[in-house]
Amino acid sequence: MRFEFWGANGTVTGSRTLVETRHARILVDCGLFQGDREIRERNWEPFPVEPSSLDAVILTHAHIDHSGYLPVLVRDGFRGPVWCTPGTADVCRLLLLDSAHLEEEEAAYANKHRTSRHHPAEPLFTAADAYEAIELLRPVPFLHVAKAHADVQMEFFRAGHIIGAASVRITNGDVRATFSGDIGRPTGQVMRSPVALHATDVLVVESTYGNRLHPDDDPRETLRHIANDTLERGGTLLIPSFAVGRAQEILALLADLRADGEIPDVPVYVNSPMATDATELFLQYSNEHRLTTSETRRLSEQVNYVQTVKASKALTQDEEPKIVISASGMATGGRVLRHLAQLAPNPRNTVLFVGYQARGTRGDAIVSGASHVRIYGVDVPIRAHVEHMTSLSAHADMNEILDWLRGAPQPPVRTYVNHGEVDAAVALRAAIEQRLGWHAEIPNFGDVIDTNTYMQQHRQETIHV
Repeated sequence: MRFEFWGANGTVTGSRTLVETRHARILVDCGLFQGDREIRERNWEPFPVEPSSLDAVILTHAHIDHSGYLPVLVRDGFRGPVWCTPGTADVCRLLLLDSAHLEEEEAAYANKHRTSRHHPAEPLFTAADAYEAIELLRPVPFLHVAKAHADVQMEFFRAGHIIGAASVRITNGDVRATFSGDIGRPTGQVMRSPVALHATDVLVVESTYGNRLHPDDDPRETLRHIANDTLERGGTLLIPSFAVGRAQEILALLADLRADGEIPDVPVYVNSPMATDATELFLQYSNEHRLTTSETRRLSEQVNYVQTVKASKALTQDEEPKIVISASGMATGGRVLRHLAQLAPNPRNTVLFVGYQARGTRGDAIVSGASHVRIYGVDVPIRAHVEHMTSLSAHADMNEILDWLRGAPQPPVRTYVNHGEVDAAVALRAAIEQRLGWHAEIPNFGDVIDTNTYMQQHRQETIHV
């Protein structure tokens, strides 16, 4: 088995790992790069191998940094199956189409207002490309051993990150390789805990929070405090949030706070058409999260879901106090940008980020103290209060990742640390080696690793022992 690392190396986006066996060429995850322009431009480069030569794609979950390049791959010739869990298939149907519409809208805006250096500006992919990609999705239930292609079997294990999120173990009969995907938290507010790491020879593990620990603060109390401070100033609380998973977690907390009378009864808006469908998915996949049926249904009660573009544009034009949840979570695109442009200059308002902010994104710039950010070609001053709640993160932190690794029946022969900024990957690698005694490496972009050499040596050492 041979690995080629073509994404998520030194960054938390663009997860793409090519796996080759004697009879198969399979891509594990197919994500978009996000953040700095230099990183984003990789999305426009030809894929390192001919897409039509790929036998299959396996997705760990539906987030765009793991699935968003799929329409491009399909447009350029890939026609194989895309294996994933049922939940991932359903979430992908939402996210890929939404991402395509955003690509088309941003290209149209750039052409109308001449804000792009490309003339004409083109979307990276279209809704038609996304529809073609969705047609290739092939759901496989958790814990069901299935053939990915020829000599390769696969099995999905619940990762607890979002609906459908999985770690996947693939084997060709000689080598068992596991890709962690994004590991959820054992004590998450909404999602169930990830299942323990199963026996594997080779492990590729994410390191998003590999160099930090989540705070012990109560997210309910923190949100109560931020909301009350903002509303007492007569301001609006804007929460950039991913529509699937994080939005539902915030809505659950707000529902509790409102039911107990701990925050004022102001209007709550969810400005994301996807979020309505995502809440329905929580009812459908009740075995993947901790909410009861009544708690799940309460997510939509006393909440105003904004559907039309016209309503979206008008939502934050007035100064009436309100709470607005809108995608995207890192302010890289979507409807939240208009709200930021309207609300960020006013010191009465608060912008609350509730998850990881990838380096180079607007969210990262804002939480790092930027005085201005560029939105639609205009520099927007940041005078609003800025808050960042990492306690609501859907990613395991360093200690939680290590605890997940300790669940393995025996150490992997090799562990590869990726999907993290450089400092996070370096810290997690050191922790794995020092605390667990495992052999860990950090692959670089474009690295090619043949597992056969060290696996043969490992088998010989095992026999002699």
